Amino acid sequence: MRQPVPAAGTKSTNGGSMIDHHAALIQTMFLVAAADEEMTDAEIDIIGEIVNYLPVFRDYDKARLGTTLAESAELLGLADGLERGLKSIKEALPQKLRETAYALACDVVAADGEATQEELRILELLRHRLSIDRLVAAAIERGARARFMTV
Repeated sequence: MRQPVPAAGTKSTNGGSMIDHHAALIQTMFLVAAADEEMTDAEIDIIGEIVNYLPVFRDYDKARLGTTLAESAELLGLADGLERGLKSIKEALPQKLRETAYALACDVVAADGEATQEELRILELLRHRLSIDRLVAAAIERGARARFMTV
């Protein structure tokens, strides 16, 4: 079942300030999930599962997930929201977490079993902005496809 992306406001809740690495990873997942202007239940569920179970989120206050997602929606709703979102993700993530961000984005895209053209375009933008090598990106994408394959 597809759900509309949460309505966005007209101003950024982070006021242009730098977000932390947790928010950047969550914003990355939200960005690809919202790329086609709808979020599936599978995409919403996988974001929650990732935040609950991956070690990178061990010290993240999970009660903030709703707020972080709402802030991401608000940012994306701005006229230059996509550009600002990509910039804040890059600035907030240390080099060693950039491949992680790309992998999480791929997992969200793969979660509902179909990748839309909009989602693929956001993955391409992320790959370029985060300076993910083409071969590394292909391996990450193939891994996500394998993890979410069904019979």
